[in-house]
Amino acid sequence: MAARWLVPWADSETKPAIYHTIARVVDRRFAFGADDKEQFRIYMRMMENFSGCRVLAYCVMCNHFHLLLEVPPKRKELLTDEELLKRLGGLYSEAFVERVAVELAAAREVVKQGLAPDGEAYVQQIHERFTYRMENLSEFMKTLLQRFTRWHNRENKRRGNLWEETFKSVVVEDGLAARTMAAYIDLNPVRAGMVSDPAEYRWSSYGEAMGAAGRGGGSKAKAGLVRAIMADKGWGADARRWTGQVSKRYRMILLEEGEEKTREVTNAEGERVTEVVKTGIAKEKVAAEMANLENRGDVALRQVVRWRVRYFTDGAVLGSRAFVDAFFHECRDRFGAKRKTGARKMRGSGSEAAALIWTARDLRRDVG
Repeated sequence: MAARWLVPWADSETKPAIYHTIARVVDRRFAFGADDKEQFRIYMRMMENFSGCRVLAYCVMCNHFHLLLEVPPKRKELLTDEELLKRLGGLYSEAFVERVAVELAAAREVVKQGLAPDGEAYVQQIHERFTYRMENLSEFMKTLLQRFTRWHNRENKRRGNLWEETFKSVVVEDGLAARTMAAYIDLNPVRAGMVSDPAEYRWSSYGEAMGAAGRGGGSKAKAGLVRAIMADKGWGADARRWTGQVSKRYRMILLEEGEEKTREVTNAEGERVTEVVKTGIAKEKVAAEMANLENRGDVALRQVVRWRVRYFTDGAVLGSRAFVDAFFHECRDRFGAKRKTGARKMRGSGSEAAALIWTARDLRRDVG
Protein backbone atom coordinates (compact mmCIF):
# COMPACT_ATOMS: atom_id res chain seq x y z
CA MET A 1 0.00 0.00 0.00
CA ALA A 2 1.28 3.45 -0.88
CA ALA A 3 2.20 5.74 2.00
CA ARG A 4 -0.88 7.63 3.10
CA TRP A 5 -1.06 11.39 2.80
CA LEU A 6 -0.93 12.69 6.37
CA VAL A 7 -0.61 16.28 7.55
CA PRO A 8 2.84 17.20 8.89
CA TRP A 9 1.18 19.35 11.56
CA ALA A 10 -0.61 16.43 13.23
CA ASP A 11 0.36 17.65 16.71
CA SER A 12 -0.76 21.25 16.13
CA GLU A 13 -3.31 22.60 18.61
CA THR A 14 -4.42 25.32 16.18
CA LYS A 15 -4.23 23.94 12.63
CA PRO A 16 -6.96 21.37 11.90
CA ALA A 17 -6.09 18.01 10.34
CA ILE A 18 -9.06 17.31 8.07
CA TYR A 19 -9.36 14.42 5.63
CA HIS A 20 -11.87 13.35 3.02
CA THR A 21 -11.97 9.55 3.08
CA ILE A 22 -13.80 7.20 0.75
CA ALA A 23 -14.10 3.42 0.41
CA ARG A 24 -16.01 1.38 -2.18
CA VAL A 25 -17.53 -2.10 -2.13
CA VAL A 26 -15.80 -4.89 -4.08
CA ASP A 27 -16.87 -4.76 -7.75
CA ARG A 28 -18.81 -1.61 -6.81
CA ARG A 29 -21.91 -3.73 -6.45
CA PHE A 30 -24.92 -2.23 -4.72
CA ALA A 31 -24.62 -4.09 -1.44
CA PHE A 32 -26.09 -1.72 1.14
CA GLY A 33 -29.76 -1.43 1.95
CA ALA A 34 -31.40 0.64 4.66
CA ASP A 35 -30.33 -1.68 7.50
CA ASP A 36 -26.72 -1.73 6.29
CA LYS A 37 -26.55 2.06 6.06
CA GLU A 38 -28.04 2.44 9.52
CA GLN A 39 -25.60 -0.04 11.02
CA PHE A 40 -22.69 1.69 9.30
CA ARG A 41 -23.72 4.98 10.89
CA ILE A 42 -23.94 3.31 14.30
CA TYR A 43 -20.37 1.98 13.98
CA MET A 44 -19.19 5.34 12.66
CA ARG A 45 -20.55 7.15 15.71
CA MET A 46 -19.15 4.47 18.02
CA MET A 47 -15.68 5.00 16.55
CA GLU A 48 -16.13 8.75 16.86
CA ASN A 49 -16.89 8.42 20.57
CA PHE A 50 -13.98 6.05 21.14
CA SER A 51 -11.27 7.68 19.06
CA GLY A 52 -11.83 11.37 19.68
CA CYS A 53 -11.93 12.00 15.92
CA ARG A 54 -14.78 14.18 14.69
CA VAL A 55 -17.04 13.33 11.72
CA LEU A 56 -17.69 16.70 10.06
CA ALA A 57 -19.78 15.37 7.16
CA TYR A 58 -20.69 11.95 5.81
CA CYS A 59 -22.85 10.11 3.31
CA VAL A 60 -23.45 6.36 3.10
CA MET A 61 -24.49 5.26 -0.39
CA CYS A 62 -25.40 1.84 -1.76
CA ASN A 63 -21.86 0.84 -2.74
CA HIS A 64 -19.54 3.38 -1.10
CA PHE A 65 -19.30 6.01 1.60
CA HIS A 66 -17.69 9.41 2.15
CA LEU A 67 -16.42 10.86 5.43
CA LEU A 68 -15.01 14.30 6.14
CA LEU A 69 -13.02 13.52 9.27
CA GLU A 70 -11.09 15.80 11.63
CA VAL A 71 -8.30 14.07 13.53
CA PRO A 72 -7.25 15.91 16.71
CA PRO A 73 -3.65 16.11 17.95
CA LYS A 74 -2.40 13.03 19.76
CA ARG A 75 -2.75 13.47 23.52
CA LYS A 76 0.56 14.03 25.26
CA GLU A 77 -0.73 13.18 28.72
CA LEU A 78 -2.28 9.92 29.90
CA LEU A 79 -6.05 9.73 30.05
CA THR A 80 -7.48 9.31 33.53
CA ASP A 81 -8.90 5.86 34.21
CA GLU A 82 -12.39 7.37 34.15
CA GLU A 83 -11.76 9.00 30.76
CA LEU A 84 -10.39 5.77 29.33
CA LEU A 85 -13.38 3.74 30.52
CA LYS A 86 -15.78 6.31 29.09
CA ARG A 87 -14.02 6.12 25.71
CA LEU A 88 -14.13 2.33 25.82
CA GLY A 89 -17.85 2.50 26.55
CA GLY A 90 -18.34 4.14 23.17
CA LEU A 91 -17.07 1.07 21.34
CA TYR A 92 -17.16 -1.99 23.62
CA SER A 93 -19.77 -3.86 25.63
CA GLU A 94 -20.47 -3.08 29.29
CA ALA A 95 -19.01 -6.45 30.28
CA PHE A 96 -15.76 -5.73 28.46
CA VAL A 97 -15.45 -2.26 29.99
CA GLU A 98 -16.10 -3.72 33.43
CA ARG A 99 -13.27 -6.23 32.98
CA VAL A 100 -10.89 -3.42 32.07
CA ALA A 101 -12.12 -1.42 35.07
CA VAL A 102 -11.36 -4.35 37.40
CA GLU A 103 -7.92 -4.76 35.82
CA LEU A 104 -7.17 -1.05 36.28
CA ALA A 105 -8.39 -1.06 39.87
CA ALA A 106 -6.11 -4.02 40.68
CA ALA A 107 -3.14 -2.29 39.04
CA ARG A 108 -3.85 0.93 40.95
CA GLU A 109 -3.97 -1.02 44.21
CA VAL A 110 -0.55 -2.51 43.44
CA VAL A 111 0.78 1.02 42.93
CA LYS A 112 -0.89 2.26 46.11
CA GLN A 113 0.52 -0.56 48.22
CA GLY A 114 3.97 -0.24 46.68
CA LEU A 115 3.98 -3.95 45.96
CA ALA A 116 5.74 -3.63 42.61
CA PRO A 117 8.32 -1.08 41.48
CA ASP A 118 6.87 -1.03 37.97
CA GLY A 119 3.22 -0.80 39.01
CA GLU A 120 2.67 2.57 37.30
CA ALA A 121 4.20 1.19 34.11
CA TYR A 122 1.66 -1.65 34.21
CA VAL A 123 -1.19 0.87 34.47
CA GLN A 124 0.22 2.69 31.47
CA GLN A 125 0.42 -0.55 29.49
CA ILE A 126 -3.28 -1.15 30.10
CA HIS A 127 -4.04 2.33 28.75
CA GLU A 128 -1.79 1.90 25.74
CA ARG A 129 -3.59 -1.26 24.65
CA PHE A 130 -6.35 1.10 23.54
CA THR A 131 -5.02 4.65 23.26
CA TYR A 132 -2.69 3.89 20.31
CA ARG A 133 -5.89 3.62 18.23
CA MET A 134 -7.19 7.02 19.31
CA GLU A 135 -6.65 10.31 17.44
CA ASN A 136 -5.48 8.25 14.47
CA LEU A 137 -6.89 8.32 10.93
CA SER A 138 -5.74 4.86 9.86
CA GLU A 139 -6.91 3.16 13.06
CA PHE A 140 -10.31 4.91 12.85
CA MET A 141 -10.87 3.67 9.31
CA LYS A 142 -9.41 0.22 9.92
CA THR A 143 -11.65 -0.48 12.91
CA LEU A 144 -14.73 0.99 11.22
CA LEU A 145 -14.26 -1.07 8.06
CA GLN A 146 -13.46 -4.27 9.95
CA ARG A 147 -16.39 -4.01 12.34
CA PHE A 148 -18.87 -3.24 9.61
CA THR A 149 -17.49 -6.03 7.39
CA ARG A 150 -17.94 -8.61 10.16
CA TRP A 151 -21.52 -7.45 10.76
CA HIS A 152 -22.39 -7.33 7.05
CA ASN A 153 -20.87 -10.76 6.33
CA ARG A 154 -22.71 -12.28 9.27
CA GLU A 155 -26.04 -10.76 8.24
CA ASN A 156 -25.64 -11.81 4.61
CA LYS A 157 -23.97 -15.19 5.21
CA ARG A 158 -20.94 -14.26 3.16
CA ARG A 159 -17.18 -14.42 3.68
CA GLY A 160 -14.19 -12.44 2.52
CA ASN A 161 -13.27 -8.83 2.00
CA LEU A 162 -16.11 -6.37 1.49
CA TRP A 163 -14.06 -3.41 0.28
CA GLU A 164 -12.56 -2.83 -3.15
CA GLU A 165 -9.22 -1.56 -1.82
CA THR A 166 -7.75 0.28 1.11
CA PHE A 167 -9.58 3.53 1.69
CA LYS A 168 -8.55 6.72 -0.09
CA SER A 169 -7.85 9.94 1.77
CA VAL A 170 -7.33 13.54 0.72
CA VAL A 171 -6.00 16.29 3.01
CA VAL A 172 -8.48 19.21 3.12
CA GLU A 173 -7.83 22.76 4.29
CA ASP A 174 -10.35 24.32 6.67
CA GLY A 175 -12.46 27.12 5.22
CA LEU A 176 -13.56 27.15 1.59
CA ALA A 177 -12.15 23.70 0.77
CA ALA A 178 -13.82 22.07 3.79
CA ARG A 179 -17.18 23.74 3.06
CA THR A 180 -17.00 22.64 -0.56
CA MET A 181 -16.09 19.08 0.38
CA ALA A 182 -18.94 18.85 2.91
CA ALA A 183 -21.42 20.00 0.25
CA TYR A 184 -19.98 17.58 -2.30
CA ILE A 185 -20.48 14.75 0.19
CA ASP A 186 -24.03 15.69 1.18
CA LEU A 187 -25.11 16.07 -2.45
CA ASN A 188 -24.18 12.50 -3.41
CA PRO A 189 -27.78 11.20 -3.25
CA VAL A 190 -29.05 14.20 -5.25
CA ARG A 191 -26.48 13.62 -7.99
CA ALA A 192 -27.48 9.94 -8.03
CA GLY A 193 -31.15 10.85 -8.46
CA MET A 194 -32.14 9.14 -5.21
CA VAL A 195 -33.74 12.25 -3.67
CA SER A 196 -34.71 15.70 -4.92
CA ASP A 197 -33.53 17.46 -1.77
CA PRO A 198 -30.43 16.51 0.28
CA ALA A 199 -32.45 17.01 3.47
CA GLU A 200 -34.53 13.95 2.51
CA TYR A 201 -31.65 11.46 2.53
CA ARG A 202 -31.45 9.73 5.89
CA TRP A 203 -27.87 8.50 5.77
CA SER A 204 -26.02 11.78 5.35
CA SER A 205 -24.84 14.54 7.64
CA TYR A 206 -27.31 17.09 6.25
CA GLY A 207 -30.22 14.65 6.34
CA GLU A 208 -29.41 13.81 9.95
CA ALA A 209 -28.99 17.48 10.87
CA MET A 210 -32.38 18.30 9.35
CA GLY A 211 -34.12 15.55 11.29
CA ALA A 212 -34.45 12.84 8.64
CA ALA A 213 -32.92 10.27 11.00
CA GLY A 214 -30.52 9.75 13.85
CA ARG A 215 -30.80 10.09 17.60
CA GLY A 216 -30.31 13.18 19.69
CA GLY A 217 -32.09 15.54 17.31
CA GLY A 218 -29.21 15.41 14.87
CA SER A 219 -26.90 17.16 17.33
CA LYS A 220 -23.83 15.18 16.23
CA ALA A 221 -24.42 16.02 12.58
CA LYS A 222 -25.15 19.67 13.33
CA ALA A 223 -21.99 20.00 15.40
CA GLY A 224 -19.89 18.41 12.66
CA LEU A 225 -21.27 20.68 9.95
CA VAL A 226 -20.77 23.79 12.09
CA ARG A 227 -17.13 22.81 12.41
CA ALA A 228 -16.81 22.03 8.69
CA ILE A 229 -18.31 25.35 7.66
CA MET A 230 -16.77 27.65 10.27
CA ALA A 231 -13.49 26.04 11.40
CA ASP A 232 -11.50 28.77 9.64
CA LYS A 233 -13.27 31.29 11.89
CA GLY A 234 -12.18 29.43 15.00
CA TRP A 235 -15.57 27.86 15.69
CA GLY A 236 -15.69 24.50 17.43
CA ALA A 237 -18.14 21.66 16.86
CA ASP A 238 -21.10 23.26 18.64
CA ALA A 239 -24.56 22.10 17.56
CA ARG A 240 -26.16 25.15 19.22
CA ARG A 241 -24.61 27.39 16.57
CA TRP A 242 -26.21 25.50 13.67
CA THR A 243 -29.50 27.41 13.68
CA GLY A 244 -29.26 30.77 11.95
CA GLN A 245 -26.58 31.97 9.55
CA VAL A 246 -24.61 28.70 9.50
CA SER A 247 -27.56 26.55 8.41
CA LYS A 248 -28.66 29.22 5.93
CA ARG A 249 -25.23 29.47 4.39
CA TYR A 250 -24.93 25.74 3.98
CA ARG A 251 -28.47 25.41 2.65
CA MET A 252 -27.68 28.03 0.01
CA ILE A 253 -24.66 26.05 -1.20
CA LEU A 254 -26.68 22.84 -1.37
CA LEU A 255 -29.56 24.49 -3.21
CA GLU A 256 -27.21 25.88 -5.84
CA GLU A 257 -25.61 22.49 -6.36
CA GLY A 258 -28.74 20.39 -6.32
CA GLU A 259 -30.93 22.47 -8.62
CA GLU A 260 -32.77 20.51 -11.30
CA LYS A 261 -31.42 21.02 -14.82
CA THR A 262 -33.67 21.11 -17.89
CA ARG A 263 -33.45 21.77 -21.61
CA GLU A 264 -35.83 22.60 -24.46
CA VAL A 265 -36.37 19.79 -26.98
CA THR A 266 -38.74 19.06 -29.87
CA ASN A 267 -41.08 16.11 -29.32
CA ALA A 268 -42.50 13.70 -31.92
CA GLU A 269 -45.34 16.12 -32.69
CA GLY A 270 -42.91 18.91 -33.43
CA GLU A 271 -43.72 20.81 -30.25
CA ARG A 272 -41.10 22.49 -28.06
CA VAL A 273 -41.20 20.93 -24.58
CA THR A 274 -39.05 21.01 -21.45
CA GLU A 275 -37.05 17.86 -20.68
CA VAL A 276 -35.34 17.12 -17.36
CA VAL A 277 -31.67 16.26 -17.93
CA LYS A 278 -30.60 16.23 -14.29
CA THR A 279 -32.88 15.33 -11.44
CA GLY A 280 -32.66 17.52 -8.39
CA ILE A 281 -34.41 20.25 -6.46
CA ALA A 282 -37.18 21.98 -8.39
CA LYS A 283 -36.17 25.36 -9.84
CA GLU A 284 -39.18 27.01 -8.22
CA LYS A 285 -38.20 25.73 -4.81
CA VAL A 286 -34.62 26.88 -5.27
CA ALA A 287 -35.74 30.35 -6.36
CA ALA A 288 -38.16 30.71 -3.47
CA GLU A 289 -35.65 29.65 -0.83
CA MET A 290 -32.74 31.55 -2.29
CA ALA A 291 -34.73 34.76 -2.08
CA ASN A 292 -34.60 34.44 1.70
CA LEU A 293 -31.01 33.29 2.09
CA GLU A 294 -27.90 35.39 2.65
CA ASN A 295 -24.14 34.86 2.45
CA ARG A 296 -23.80 33.95 -1.22
CA GLY A 297 -20.01 34.05 -1.34
CA ASP A 298 -19.66 30.38 -2.26
CA VAL A 299 -22.06 30.38 -5.22
CA ALA A 300 -19.15 30.25 -7.70
CA LEU A 301 -18.56 26.65 -6.60
CA ARG A 302 -21.94 25.36 -7.74
CA GLN A 303 -20.56 23.48 -10.75
CA VAL A 304 -17.71 21.98 -8.76
CA VAL A 305 -19.77 19.93 -6.35
CA ARG A 306 -22.63 19.21 -8.75
CA TRP A 307 -20.55 16.68 -10.67
CA ARG A 308 -18.10 14.05 -9.54
CA VAL A 309 -14.66 15.67 -9.37
CA ARG A 310 -11.72 13.25 -9.24
CA TYR A 311 -9.60 15.74 -7.34
CA PHE A 312 -11.89 15.26 -4.33
CA THR A 313 -10.79 11.62 -4.06
CA ASP A 314 -7.40 11.57 -5.81
CA GLY A 315 -5.99 15.08 -5.38
CA ALA A 316 -3.95 14.21 -2.26
CA VAL A 317 -4.22 17.75 -0.85
CA LEU A 318 -6.94 20.39 -1.39
CA GLY A 319 -6.97 24.01 -0.26
CA SER A 320 -5.73 27.47 -1.03
CA ARG A 321 -2.59 27.90 -3.12
CA ALA A 322 -0.61 28.87 0.00
CA PHE A 323 -1.92 25.82 1.88
CA VAL A 324 -0.93 23.34 -0.84
CA ASP A 325 2.46 25.00 -1.36
CA ALA A 326 3.18 24.86 2.37
CA PHE A 327 2.27 21.15 2.41
CA PHE A 328 4.58 20.57 -0.57
CA HIS A 329 7.57 22.19 1.15
CA GLU A 330 6.95 20.39 4.46
CA CYS A 331 6.63 17.01 2.70
CA ARG A 332 9.17 17.56 -0.06
CA ASP A 333 10.38 13.94 0.04
CA ARG A 334 6.93 12.72 -1.08
CA PHE A 335 7.31 14.38 -4.49
CA GLY A 336 9.66 13.77 -7.43
CA ALA A 337 13.05 15.47 -7.50
CA LYS A 338 12.20 17.37 -10.69
CA ARG A 339 9.13 18.98 -9.22
CA LYS A 340 9.70 22.60 -8.18
CA THR A 341 6.27 23.81 -7.05
CA GLY A 342 3.38 22.29 -5.11
CA ALA A 343 -0.01 23.80 -5.98
CA ARG A 344 -1.75 22.73 -9.20
CA LYS A 345 -4.90 24.15 -10.78
CA MET A 346 -7.88 21.83 -11.04
CA ARG A 347 -8.97 20.90 -14.57
CA GLY A 348 -12.06 19.50 -16.24
CA SER A 349 -15.17 19.56 -14.04
CA GLY A 350 -13.11 21.16 -11.28
CA SER A 351 -11.94 24.07 -13.41
CA GLU A 352 -14.56 26.52 -12.10
CA ALA A 353 -12.78 26.49 -8.75
CA ALA A 354 -9.30 26.69 -10.26
CA ALA A 355 -8.64 30.12 -8.78
CA LEU A 356 -10.15 29.23 -5.41
CA ILE A 357 -9.18 25.65 -4.56
CA TRP A 358 -5.83 24.12 -5.55
CA THR A 359 -4.60 20.53 -5.54
CA ALA A 360 -1.30 18.75 -5.01
CA ARG A 361 -1.82 16.37 -7.93
CA ASP A 362 -2.00 17.32 -11.60
CA LEU A 363 -4.57 14.83 -12.87
CA ARG A 364 -4.18 15.19 -16.61
CA ARG A 365 -6.70 12.54 -17.62
CA ASP A 366 -10.27 11.78 -16.65
CA VAL A 367 -10.50 14.68 -14.26
CA GLY A 368 -14.27 14.97 -14.36
